[in-house]
Amino acid sequence: MKIALLARNSNLYSHKRLVEAAQAKGHEIDVINTLQCYMNIASRRPEVFYDGEKLPKYDAIIPRIGASVTFYGMAVLRQFEMMGVFPLNESVAIGRSRDKLRSMQLLAREGVGLPVTTFAYDPKQTDKVLKLAGGSPLVIKLLEGTQGIGVVLADTDRSAKSVIEAFRGANVNILVQEFIKEAGGTDIRALVVGGKVVAAMQRTGAEGEFRSNLHRGGSATAIKISPEERSTAVRSAKAMGLNVCGVDMLRANHGPVVMEVNSSPGLEGVEKATGKDIAGQIIGFLETNAKPNKTKTKGKG
Repeated sequence: MKIALLARNSNLYSHKRLVEAAQAKGHEIDVINTLQCYMNIASRRPEVFYDGEKLPKYDAIIPRIGASVTFYGMAVLRQFEMMGVFPLNESVAIGRSRDKLRSMQLLAREGVGLPVTTFAYDPKQTDKVLKLAGGSPLVIKLLEGTQGIGVVLADTDRSAKSVIEAFRGANVNILVQEFIKEAGGTDIRALVVGGKVVAAMQRTGAEGEFRSNLHRGGSATAIKISPEERSTAVRSAKAMGLNVCGVDMLRANHGPVVMEVNSSPGLEGVEKATGKDIAGQIIGFLETNAKPNKTKTKGKG
């Protein structure tokens, strides 16, 4: 099988592991820098060029599109989809997961457990939004944030109002969510591959940090999750349309609540915490499922 890995940095742990796993199974894999691709959008003859040459026909593509290049990355991925290349995750599904508001709406429609989440445009509605979210403490998130960046914990209604007004003054969109105090600064990341949870870890925030992201100094340990948490992770992946993703959950008093569905989850933390070969399982999924023109959306919508 000939595989393309769409990624900007070939030296990242996750990308090295995917290359190793593909080569160990006898496949040919090329790392292609997303931003160095350019496209010929011709009728019935879609093409992708790289370093002055037309790229060959691939059997499958693994998109590892960074949040900062989502727009262009999805455009490149759509081009491959229209050429009949099988994507590990489809462009439409990645787009859903990158839009925090849309992803929350899709999860809510499927009945997946969520923290109380509010959204408004008019700053005059701030008091009503705070009340709707249950009052302080509250978590305020930028819609475009990632890896814990753009996430603020407001301890009082007054500070929440100040943060919301500041964000709105900068003309950025935000979500306001209830703070799940009982989670105690820990969350669960469940790795879903092909509709099954293949690994799970508990992430704990650094001292004095309510965000548990490993990029922010958090630590990870393997964890056994409940059947309800497993079902929540699988349903979340299905709602997004993602074949591979990391589902971040908190243990609330009323059951698991989903905070985010990540379409390009890092492999380092979960592989080291659990000792599992996640990269190998991802390549195994492609071996079973990668067939020409099998993309459900073919780059549409």
